[in-house]
Amino acid sequence: MLYPSIDSLMTKVDSKYILVTVASKRARKMQDNKDQKIEKPRSHKFVGKALEEIHAGILHYTSDVKAESDTTPTTRA
Repeated sequence: MLYPSIDSLMTKVDSKYILVTVASKRARKMQDNKDQKIEKPRSHKFVGKALEEIHAGILHYTSDVKAESDTTPTTRA
C-alpha cells in the first residue's frame, strides 16, 4: 500500500489537481536545493517525500484565484 494514502492527502488539499501541482513543484524545488523538511521519509523519491511533507502538515499552499464575479468582463453599449 502506498504511503501516504490518497484519502488522507485529500483531507489536506481541495482537489487532486492541486495535490499533484503542489507535490510536483515541491519535488522539483527539493531536487534543486537538496532540502527536505521531513526527517525520516519512507520514500526515496522526491515526489513521495513531497507527499509526505503535505501529509505531515509541513507543506502548505495558498491559492491566488479571484472570485468568478471579479473576472467577469463588463460590456458597454
